[in-house]
Amino acid sequence: MKIKLLFVITFFISLNIKAQEFKSPVEYLSYIGKEQENISKSMWKYTSAVAHSKSARRIDNTRKLLVKSIQTANKKVSALKDGYKGDVDYRNQVIEFLNISEKNINEEYDKIINMQEVAEESYDLMEAYIMTRDLVNKKIDAEYEKVSLAQKTFATKYNINLTEDVSELGKKMKISGEVFDYHTQLYLIFFKTNITDLFLSQAIEKKDLGAIQQNSSALIQYADEGLEKLKTIKPYDGDNTMVLTTKKALEYYKKQAQQFAPKVVDFLMFNEKFETAKKSLESKSDKDRTKEEIENYNGMVKQINKEIDNYNKINNTNLQEKNTIINNWNSTGDIFISAHVPQG
Repeated sequence: MKIKLLFVITFFISLNIKAQEFKSPVEYLSYIGKEQENISKSMWKYTSAVAHSKSARRIDNTRKLLVKSIQTANKKVSALKDGYKGDVDYRNQVIEFLNISEKNINEEYDKIINMQEVAEESYDLMEAYIMTRDLVNKKIDAEYEKVSLAQKTFATKYNINLTEDVSELGKKMKISGEVFDYHTQLYLIFFKTNITDLFLSQAIEKKDLGAIQQNSSALIQYADEGLEKLKTIKPYDGDNTMVLTTKKALEYYKKQAQQFAPKVVDFLMFNEKFETAKKSLESKSDKDRTKEEIENYNGMVKQINKEIDNYNKINNTNLQEKNTIINNWNSTGDIFISAHVPQG
């Protein structure tokens, strides 16, 4: 189950510039603004691919196009050696931003992908992965704040009036960020129980009674904590599907810990008792075996066959329910993202 990776760059605004008497500085701002607009279009294609495509190749191709658009813009802006009549402050700040953006979207992306590959091994690793991903976004946003300030300083210096009007593309980017943040919030709640359930399953496979009881207790605790958190999460734009499917998943995991795990423990304990009786009987010669031991063992053989049959039935039923729960959560998440992240 992979978290959607999104680099949100929230700097794309449309500028209505009212200063015809200052034609040269306006043209200078417009030139750089056009390069930023090209990047914003590439950024949106990448965001849209992440949201609406299941093709890793397509997503990575759009990321490479985004990096290429940043490199192209950097080359053009860097070519403005003298800036505007020797004033290079705004130009230099834009170049700094483009350099940092390219580094983070290109190099840091690979690090995040590597973290993503192991993130599902534990809740701590998943949380670290998400925090690192978000840190990249914050770094880029922080650098653009410097660009925005430099732009305003330049405009003030040359008496240019800037009126900020969030563009349609900017609105799409903002909405996308909100959608992914909402999805991530629900995912972490779900994942904490999901990974604990995995540990429980591993303990069952190893027949480790102590680990089974430990993970069962943790699963109940995390499910209860998650259910409490869900009470504070409002529907996104009237859509409550993510909350409901997460609630259903947590209720299943709690039931698994409270009802299924104890039955597993009972079965394993009886099986252990049977194996002990079997070894004891087999270690003795026929003449040393008492009638009581033989009758007790034969009774246990009948009982173990019933226990195995019952265990297989409840295990298969539980596995089917678990697969349904996980598949429903994944599909609901995909539908939610696809429905709320604006199209092309």
